[in-house]
Amino acid sequence: MSSPSDDELQDALVQLKAANPSLGIPKLHARLRADFPAWTVSEKRMRKILATLAPPKETTPPFPSSQLVEGLDITNWTTRVDVRMFNKTKGKGLVATQKIKAGETIWVEDPFVIAPEWEIYDKQRTGAACSLCTTLFASSLEARAHCPHCPAAFCNALCRKRAEKTHPLLCAAQNPASMVLLRWVRSKEWMALHALIQCTARLLLANAAGEETLASDWAVVRGFAVLGMEERARYSFRSEPDRETWKAAFELFCTAFHRPRREDPPAKNLPSEEKKVVTILRKPLPAEIETALFDYDKGFLRGLGRMSLNLEAHGGLYTLHAHLNHGCAPNTSVRHLDQRHALARVTVRALTDIEPGQELLITYVDPATGYAERRTALEAWGFVCQCARCTEEGRDWKPLEGEDGLGDLASELKAGLGVM
Repeated sequence: MSSPSDDELQDALVQLKAANPSLGIPKLHARLRADFPAWTVSEKRMRKILATLAPPKETTPPFPSSQLVEGLDITNWTTRVDVRMFNKTKGKGLVATQKIKAGETIWVEDPFVIAPEWEIYDKQRTGAACSLCTTLFASSLEARAHCPHCPAAFCNALCRKRAEKTHPLLCAAQNPASMVLLRWVRSKEWMALHALIQCTARLLLANAAGEETLASDWAVVRGFAVLGMEERARYSFRSEPDRETWKAAFELFCTAFHRPRREDPPAKNLPSEEKKVVTILRKPLPAEIETALFDYDKGFLRGLGRMSLNLEAHGGLYTLHAHLNHGCAPNTSVRHLDQRHALARVTVRALTDIEPGQELLITYVDPATGYAERRTALEAWGFVCQCARCTEEGRDWKPLEGEDGLGDLASELKAGLGVM
């Protein structure tokens, strides 16, 4: 066994990287050992050589962009806060319009769409949980309404009616191609893609319902903060992003929601449910939404990033909740308190007294952790926190020797960002 010179190692790595551009560091190291069994090369040394070959990583996050939700009537939820656009970097947020005391409920909100934790999703697929609000049933007798075409069950007729905003395009009987996609997503446990599927179904059905419905729903989706997958890859990913998986997801996504499923015009002998789906999928979308959903680079990859930035821990996307910014000393909390009748519903409560004009803040990470750990975790959201606590604690902080201060997020980002 021998140790190659830096020049020898560099030449070998250039060739390996050119032949295997999608391989991450561990797999590339394994390939190097297989191709050069007489060499002794540590993964750490290989990383250092690769760092000299690659263009420098961005050290300043390409911060997410956001915009106000056009026509948003915040009084649908509360009169105690208002929306404010702070600046281009920070984007929008919520500020108190009156004094709010610690412990008070500020608002209660149902999800725009929900892509729940996989344990609950599995129960939804078998009728053991409400397919809209995710509430668990103690027995099958608790379900008060059902889809006539598939095992989906609902708490009551109201949940069944509200589910019409997404369910027809996600029903195994009415749109079989969606089941292929959903089974694949379940196997990957890719919550962000699941959320994008839910949003897409809602937008396509809104398009069928009419221009006013589509405009209202699209305003909500467009207003969510967004940072595309490629933008995040340039800053966040320590290993190569799995672009092959992204592309595989896109193919299944288009098959379920975009490509014509039958000849044009639809065959007369199609079941009535499938005729309805064909009509929905073939109704033209406005150009902006068509691009946002079905253009791979400008739409799909940005849509995945949008979902992962805004998903609440339970898996829901919420119109007003998505306005809440992070602070390492939060003054509000978000909880699922109505677990018996509407599990997906969130309640936003004040942790401290909040004065008029003060911003409402939640925490995206565990506030009990130290500065370096919080900084690393927040990279997933594409920013370095500048709150008063971080400014104070980070004043004398320096990354450890051999580190860049960003941490290894591969495992944390896997489900949300598709680093498979």
